[in-house]
Amino acid sequence: MVYRTKTYIAADWDGDKDTVQQLHKWNESKKWSLSFTDAHELTQARDSSLNCNIKTSLNTRLKATKTFILIVGSNTKTVRSGGCQYCKSYNSLSKNCLRGYYIDYSSYIEYECDKAIQTALEGKMRIVIMYKAAKVDRSKCPESIKNHGKHIALYYLENGKYYWNYQAVKDAIG
Repeated sequence: MVYRTKTYIAADWDGDKDTVQQLHKWNESKKWSLSFTDAHELTQARDSSLNCNIKTSLNTRLKATKTFILIVGSNTKTVRSGGCQYCKSYNSLSKNCLRGYYIDYSSYIEYECDKAIQTALEGKMRIVIMYKAAKVDRSKCPESIKNHGKHIALYYLENGKYYWNYQAVKDAIG
């Protein structure tokens, strides 16, 4: 049995990697008191793996997660990576997997969000959605999760300049 002690960070890695790195920077710093254990340390999946194998790895990490964080940037809602239709083993004529696996058209982000919602509804996980903006804009959030969890802005505006909102992040993660 795996205990739910980890924090899972989901994001559009192409566009929001800087935010994930900032969370890790705060977590690893002695100056800041943010403290979490990243669920991604449990298992690794190679980028060359089949999408279904990567999703199996994501599921293993999610089963050990107590706090699910979704970073919402400008492309989060439209990212399609992870769907079977983009896998080398997908036959577009017959719409099946050449390796016999179940077909799942959801992106990695949609898959992660759906699993997090299901677990949160069971009372086993908290959901935190962080927007790369000074205001929460749920229209940029994936539909399935936009009405779940705690939503916060990652920045605040002061004297015409944007700053990371560390206190909001700390309060949301707990």
